[in-house]
Amino acid sequence: MAITSEKIEGTKIINEVKSSNIVRTQYDTENKEMIVEFKNNSSYKYLEVPHNTYVKFRKSDSQGKFFMSEIAKKYKYVKL
Repeated sequence: MAITSEKIEGTKIINEVKSSNIVRTQYDTENKEMIVEFKNNSSYKYLEVPHNTYVKFRKSDSQGKFFMSEIAKKYKYVKL
């Protein structure tokens, strides 16, 4: 697993990720929004990501591969 640290602040779960592409994620359990910060200094907010999908992301062997196949192309997003 490539999660290097996890912090919970209220309804937000913040994970530092060791990945070739992703630096950090933040998931809000209340509004089901996932913010992903990439190594190229861009950030995107993914909308209506179910909590169980985020749990699977955190537990996957490769967060980058899981993100690309199960989140990036399946959920609406906005660039931050």
